[in-house]
Amino acid sequence: MPHAVRFDKYGGLEVLQVVEVDRPTPGPGKVLVRVKAAGINPGEASIRKGLFADRWPSTFPSGQGSDLAGIVEEVGPGVANVAVGDEGIGFTNDRSSQAEFVLVESGNLVPRPRNVPWEQAAPCSWPAPRHTPRCGASL
Repeated sequence: MPHAVRFDKYGGLEVLQVVEVDRPTPGPGKVLVRVKAAGINPGEASIRKGLFADRWPSTFPSGQGSDLAGIVEEVGPGVANVAVGDEGIGFTNDRSSQAEFVLVESGNLVPRPRNVPWEQAAPCSWPAPRHTPRCGASL
């Protein structure tokens, strides 16, 4: 089974756990990405700590992270802009990028720049594709 980072209550790093999860299946307009690198930003860490619980409450168990870089593993019905095997950078609004597999709206995924390593590509993705050029990338 694939693994993902999850937490069951608000808190610091100590609440994070790596757990087994079901492999997601892409529905219409979505793609399944095998994650090579994932990012976390201060706002997302604050969500995990519960500092924004009034505005963005977590439903437990919750995942963590939005930004990701990886390889398209599977595409859902109606997806025409990416194909299996494509290398991409993107984001998810489901707080789930820190996992082996992540579902992403196909419009939230763009090609990974050839000159940017996986670890640097993940934080360049949000919101795709607007920030990609800012990271010194050429597609």
